[in-house]
Parts: sequence; structure tokens; C-alpha cells
Amino acid sequence: MKIGFDHKRYVQIQSEHIRQRIAQFGNKLYLELGGKLFDDNHASRVLPGFQPDSKLSMLAQLSEQLEIIIVISALDIERNKVRQDLGITYDEDVLRLRQEFMDRGFLVSGVVITHYNGQTSAELYRERLSRVGVRSYVHYTIEDYPHNVSLIDSEDGFGRNDYIETTRPLVVVTAPGPGSGKMAVCLSQLYNEHQRGIQAGYAKFETFPVWNLPLQHPVNVAYEAATADLNDVNMIDPYHLEAYNKVAVNYNRDVEIFPILNAMFEGIYGTNPYQSPTDMGVNMVGTCISDDEVCQEASKNEIVRRYFNTLNRFADGLCSEAEVNKIALLMKHLKITTDIRRTVTAARQRKEETGHTSSAIELSDGTIVCANSGDLLGCSAALILNVTKHLAGIDHELRLIPQEMIEPIQHTKVQCLGAKNPRLHTDEVLVALSVLSRHNMHCRHALEQLPKLRGCQVHSTIMLGEVDKRIFNKLGIQFTCDPVHKKDATPIHRL
Repeated sequence: MKIGFDHKRYVQIQSEHIRQRIAQFGNKLYLELGGKLFDDNHASRVLPGFQPDSKLSMLAQLSEQLEIIIVISALDIERNKVRQDLGITYDEDVLRLRQEFMDRGFLVSGVVITHYNGQTSAELYRERLSRVGVRSYVHYTIEDYPHNVSLIDSEDGFGRNDYIETTRPLVVVTAPGPGSGKMAVCLSQLYNEHQRGIQAGYAKFETFPVWNLPLQHPVNVAYEAATADLNDVNMIDPYHLEAYNKVAVNYNRDVEIFPILNAMFEGIYGTNPYQSPTDMGVNMVGTCISDDEVCQEASKNEIVRRYFNTLNRFADGLCSEAEVNKIALLMKHLKITTDIRRTVTAARQRKEETGHTSSAIELSDGTIVCANSGDLLGCSAALILNVTKHLAGIDHELRLIPQEMIEPIQHTKVQCLGAKNPRLHTDEVLVALSVLSRHNMHCRHALEQLPKLRGCQVHSTIMLGEVDKRIFNKLGIQFTCDPVHKKDATPIHRL
């Protein structure tokens, strides 16, 4: 994989920039964290070289100075909101995040439940947190938030919320996902700190859009594609332009809420230390891009990947056509089509040649390997076998898994487990290879190639099942699929 981002430089200058911001506010800063603190796979895809845990590596430089507050909305608890990339509810993810942070040596102060109105589900969750030794706080819904500034900045507004006692200069406020109320928690703490005679400041750590890249830079456009469901729009920060006569990129929600934030700061402190939404940010990502061309190409591929993902969600009835159209329009503005993913063309061509659902993978050296479904294997399982044989230098005609071993597995799947599709999935193929590898040198060599698939690109002419998605994710393979369900695919005939 070509590298376009300097991870080492990022860890160094980002942590130093945050130290400077802490000092600016008298050694107490509430830092709202937008996006993911770790597992930031979007950033690692559009900025090759950015590690999924780059932010954690950076914050590790400040570990003795920081503590973490995790925020969850009572509304998300009540409706069992699910984090789509992990398939777990937000309330479960809070506990997962807490443990992950603690395992890495970070201090977690507690959990704040926002939008609280005495909901039974929230109370039960607080009891659960208490049983596992987690301190919890509640922040109430404030009528006409964020517009009713006089109420918000009062004893009946922020003053009604639980005060979170913190002991370190840097307080990072994070959450399982958007809409949790992180900013409100930060501002509530500023109000309550001020009431206690403690000077504190606020800053926002939002990776995208990158403020010092052009508005139509593919990295920034990829952020719009990633947030198509939120309808975020990148825009020039008008307040920054007016204050400094400099162009900076921000997005609509931060720009729209800035006048209200300005009024809140003035209500708490009498003045606002920031002249623009961009001023509030501490993001130094744009200064750490080492190869702009590599990042542009990676971002264009990410936009296409998001397009296919949205097409699949639309086919499943999980999103609106407006989301699909928005990403299609972004692609049109950048003059790109799905063909920039070489695997798309290759997989579709294989399907046309064979009449079967097909898939293709692009390796790090640019080699394309294809496969199609048959009586015994689905196209994803067949692809795993074909590509590992290619990498291990095994003759393509050699069958790693004998048919007499596959057929009993198929019998068990259909006759005992009630499966409708007898073909082996990727996990079943990998288990079979593992069993055979003890006595079969070729199977052993094929399995040894799996780490080489991390970061490779795959396209399938049919929507993947959950099992194949999960295996590809674990292998670090980035995949896209045509929006075709299995029931709509061309029937497979026996060879």
C-alpha cells in the first residue's frame, strides 16, 4: 500500500498543539472528540498511513494529563440504537469503550447520560453501571436547546445537570456515535466550573472535514459521502473568512450553531475566545499529508466504496434514495465512476463470461485475481482459495479441499441446520483448510498467505452475506458489492 500520511509526525505535532490549547485556558480544557477515538477505519482508508488508532497513540503522549468522559443519550438507550460497524447497541459499546480505554492505561471518569427525563431504561442502565463500578451522571433535556440561551445558561438549564468532578488538565469527551450530546456536556461543565470559580476552556477535535485542504479536495468530499445519512455539507467558514481573511473549510452544522455557541460563551464568560468555528478545532491532520496524490486517489476509492455501501443499504430498505443520489452527485463533481475500482470491472467481466456470480480482488502489487460461484463454493469462498493459491505459488488447477470433504459439510448445512444455500462460505473454507493443513503442505502454505490480504480491495457482483462480510472485515479486506440479493441472482446450474 502506498503511504500518503505521516503517522509519526501526526502523533508529535497533534499532541503538542493540544498542550498549547490547554495552556491557553489556564490548564483546564474540555475536548469534544468527533468521530472515533480508535478503530477509525475511514481515516485510515482516505489517508493511507493513518493508523486506525492514531488518535489513541497521540493521546497516549498526554495520558498523565487526561481523563475521559463517555457520553450516551437516554434516547439511544431507550430505542436500543445499534452501532452498525460493530453490530452492538450503544449502551453495550459504552462498556466496551470504557474497558478499551482502561486497558490502554487511560483514566475514565464516568458515563454521562444525556437527554435524561427519568426514562425507565436509563434508570436501569444506571443501575447496571453501578453494579460494575462505573460512576454515572445525568444531564437533562433543556427546552428549546440550543436556542434558548438565557434558560441554558442558568440554574434551571446547565445548572440543573450533574456536575462531573474531574482532576486532570485535559478532559476528553467521547461517545459511541453522533447525536449523543458531547458538546452540551462540555458546555455544561464550563458553566458549572465557572460557577465554582474554576477557569476552563472548550475545543473540538474533529478530523473531517480537514480545514486547511480545499473545499473540493477528495479527502473532504469523502467526508461528505461518509455522512450522507446526516446530510452534512462542507462549506467555507464565513466567520473565519471575515475575521482573518483566510479560507478555511468547515461543515454546515458547526457553522449554523456558532452564533448560539458565541452567545453561550458570552453568557458564561462575558466574551468568546473564538472568532470562528474553525478556531474551536485542534485538528492538525492536513499538515501531516506526505503525498497528496496518494490521499486523493484513496479518497476517490472511498467515495465509490460509500456509494456501493449506500446502494446496498437502499436495496435492503435501510436508507433513502436521496442518500444514493447525494453520493452519485459527489462522484459526478469529481468526474469519477465506479470503474476507478478495478475490481468492479474485473468481477463484472468474470460474471459475463461465466454466467455465475463473481468476485475479484486487487493485491498490493496491482494483480487482479477473480473467482465465481459453483456447486460447491460461493464466489467469496472461491476467491479466498484462488488468491491464496496465487500468493503461495500453487497451481490453480490443484484442489486444496477435495470434493468428498465438501459434500458432507453441505449435507450437514442443509439437512441438519436448515440452510437453503449448500455452498460453503468463507469461514467454512478456512476451517476446512485449517483441518487439512496439518497433513497437507499446500493447505498450510495457502493459510500462511492470509495476512497479505489486509488492505486489499474486493468487489462482488452479489451482496455478501453476514458471514462473508465478517470474515473479510477480520482479514482487513475492503469490499464493495453490486446491490443484488442472492434470490435475484442468476441461478447456478451444475457444471
